[in-house]
Amino acid sequence: MALFGRNDLVQAQQQTAQAQQGATAGSSQDQLQEVVVTGIRYSLAQSLQLKQQAVGTIDVVTAESIGKLPDKNVADALQRLPGINISSSGANEGGFDEADRVSMRGTNPSLTQTMINGHLLASGDWFVLDQTGTVGRSVSYTLLPAELVKEVRVYKSSEASLLEGGVAGTVDIITRKPLDFPKAVTLEASVGAVYATLPGTKDPQLSFLGNWLNADHTFGVMLQLFSETRHLRRDGQEMLGYNQISPTIANPNAGTPGQPATITNPIVAAHPDLANVFYPTILDDAFFEQKRQRNGGLLEAQWQPTDSLSLDLSGFSSKLEATNFNRSYSIWPLQFIGSAHESPNPGYVVQNNTLVAGTWAGLAGTNYGVYDQISRPDESASTNYGVLTADWKPVQALSFVGQVGVSMGHGRTPNQDVSETNPGIGAGGGYRLNGTTTAASWNLGNTVNTTPSPGGVPVAFGWIFGDQNMDVVDSERWGALDGTFVMNDSVFTDFKFGARYSDHDRHLWGVIGQGPNANGMNTGNYPIGNLNFPSNFGDGLGAGFPQEIWYWSPSQLAAYDSQGTNRDPVTRADWTADYGVHEKDSAVYVQADLGGDHWSGNVGVRFARTDESVAHNVAVLGAAAGTPGVITTSAFGPYQTVTADNTYNNVLPSANLKFDLTHDLIARFDAAATMARPDYSALAGAVNLVVPATAGGGVGSGSAGNPALKPVKSTNVDAGLEWYFAPKSLLSAELFYMKLKDYVTFSTINESFITFDNTHQNGFPGLYAITLPQEADGRVQGVELSYQQPFFEYWGVETNYTYADGKQTSQLAAGADDRLVGTSKNTFNVIGYFENKYFSARVAYTYRSEFFSGLDRSTAFTQGATGSIAASLDYTVNDNVDISLSGLNLNNPRLKYFATNESQPRALYRNGAQYYLNVRLKF
Repeated sequence: MALFGRNDLVQAQQQTAQAQQGATAGSSQDQLQEVVVTGIRYSLAQSLQLKQQAVGTIDVVTAESIGKLPDKNVADALQRLPGINISSSGANEGGFDEADRVSMRGTNPSLTQTMINGHLLASGDWFVLDQTGTVGRSVSYTLLPAELVKEVRVYKSSEASLLEGGVAGTVDIITRKPLDFPKAVTLEASVGAVYATLPGTKDPQLSFLGNWLNADHTFGVMLQLFSETRHLRRDGQEMLGYNQISPTIANPNAGTPGQPATITNPIVAAHPDLANVFYPTILDDAFFEQKRQRNGGLLEAQWQPTDSLSLDLSGFSSKLEATNFNRSYSIWPLQFIGSAHESPNPGYVVQNNTLVAGTWAGLAGTNYGVYDQISRPDESASTNYGVLTADWKPVQALSFVGQVGVSMGHGRTPNQDVSETNPGIGAGGGYRLNGTTTAASWNLGNTVNTTPSPGGVPVAFGWIFGDQNMDVVDSERWGALDGTFVMNDSVFTDFKFGARYSDHDRHLWGVIGQGPNANGMNTGNYPIGNLNFPSNFGDGLGAGFPQEIWYWSPSQLAAYDSQGTNRDPVTRADWTADYGVHEKDSAVYVQADLGGDHWSGNVGVRFARTDESVAHNVAVLGAAAGTPGVITTSAFGPYQTVTADNTYNNVLPSANLKFDLTHDLIARFDAAATMARPDYSALAGAVNLVVPATAGGGVGSGSAGNPALKPVKSTNVDAGLEWYFAPKSLLSAELFYMKLKDYVTFSTINESFITFDNTHQNGFPGLYAITLPQEADGRVQGVELSYQQPFFEYWGVETNYTYADGKQTSQLAAGADDRLVGTSKNTFNVIGYFENKYFSARVAYTYRSEFFSGLDRSTAFTQGATGSIAASLDYTVNDNVDISLSGLNLNNPRLKYFATNESQPRALYRNGAQYYLNVRLKF
């Protein structure tokens, strides 16, 4: 990896001798130009030179040619930098084997902005829950192939000329430009394959780059293409939330004279020690398979008709086909503990106020198991953009960069083919939780798990669910103009100014929530024949859980659902998933770059305005047909669409200073106000009223989005010290502090909503306890430590450590969780490498401590500590041929999740390791 100083968008296209020779200590950071790196040691040497010259706190990862990024995945390469974390899922669906999101300095991915070539990227998510969940404005890196990357810049300190939107920082992915190439014709290709150990598959990985320049190198056209296929398998176990054993339950005889409204829960009556004890609502064996196909390309033309004018037109498209099939075979404590109120047999175990082990004899007619099979045959995500950039220098001291562009992303789930059945009715069962170290053991009594028709009787019908016709559209149109005026002044080196306007839209409308019809509920229409989980399912996770479980194939599920579901767009309109957010964002800025004897810096201010319109649906309980403004045709209940308009103005000052204390010792000080706009689903989530209020004062309950959420703001302060104690060596420390305001968290408030009942035909203002996103204050503070040094002639080491302490500082209720989403207290990397003229090898270990990931099914979702090993080997045959072998997740790490403590596991997964073999060709 290489660490670079900051270059502006136009300067990224220039390569001057001054940058390669090094700028003086008093020069502006904008005089730092690109350096082409050709090996690990040379790359690191150049990184230190440019880091030493830069004003702000910035890191960069570079790739010499296509397929030569230090890691196969862009996000994996970024996690080797100090202060960077990655996650392999968009929200709380559990991790996979490929890095998906990037975050900085103990914050969640929504507070880190990702750009490409200096502009934002509209993006989609392939997973259905991410399409409607709180993934926010973060970008899925699964859409961005490593072959696309020339370099990736990570801005940890802000400045006025940098686009607002990153509270913790900004990642800018830089692609190659046609005029960057020295030859008239350049052809490069990467041909290879990937082997994934768990699915046991080998798939092709192909990429190509072609570049042509005219005779005088003033016009060029570049084409990049990529086509990558990969199979994924995830073996796991999940606990889908936790409930408490209530001391009382509703009295089934309530209303009879002399009968109270509630009675003692039979479980608590028999076992008083179980009052308010937590238990898992569902515990399942989860078998997930997926085929990922990523195809796309980048086409760019660059023309420099005069020395003072340059034009660049680029277009990019990437689509990830993500067909997947998930099977969840479960024991269902919510039914026999929560609904049937069945007491456990003697010998149950309570630990940390959690019922971690117990057995139940069985009650006739009670559901002890539930089995969900969900096939998503056409799920996909895509992103596209088209950008025209003009660089004009009318006079020597004045230059302008203008840009117009459009970007669009989609996250699509056209349909879900689903079956829910109930194995083990009346059979009893039991479970034993083993924390996060080993999978839970469990059973459904003597139920036969290997066939859907044990004893010739098909399993009971449960339901057919799942949203259809989902297409989350994310789009942005923008225009920007930036100017730079060079000043011949002893202090002010140049003056920058600019403006930007964008029109952003994100929406999801017309979702259909399928339900079963009579054909689907008839067990005689079940598919004929079945398959079974592979015999090695769950190897390495533990023992004592059902294995070789039966399932129907995706084609069988599709045929079954085509005849057995109701997908009517009117009666099955799932308005709870629909939403729309429209924003008009504008910004202006001024910035002065400064320099003097042994110091340099910049000061500036950016003004950002957000004009926002949020459309979301609100439940209207009890409304009859004909109620003005209310739609009553949906099986999900009456509702109406409500629009809220808001405007926010933010002033964002910034200052960056660098002092050369000695030739080898540098101090940096940065301060800035930053902002990020809230997640779309947090703004526009539907108001879903679950329990109705009563006119007599009874409080109902529900959940909602919050269209009144303000942008998240932060005051950031950094101080760093860097010691270049030997050639190609660095020892550094960076302190950081972020004071967050209007950070998005969840709380419950009382709010009135119109409710109808038999005696209030015109409705009454019912009071509801609503759980919704709310604004809170918080802070993150920590330190980044880095060390790197070559040893002997061919060896070297890099290592870094980040400590981050983050928490909510708003006043909280007693016992409330004050953790910030995404804060891992400890993160470190250790990288060792060897390199000579023909051969190089690199081994990297990354560790991330546990972090809070948010709420899932009203229960805390915390990812446990994890560490992964990656390695790469590279052999240069000659100037035209290079062979590499790299491996990711070589230790086959367990991804483990828990709720508030490790006695309440939430999930345990294994994805296996992946090996990439590539041959790179240059012509």
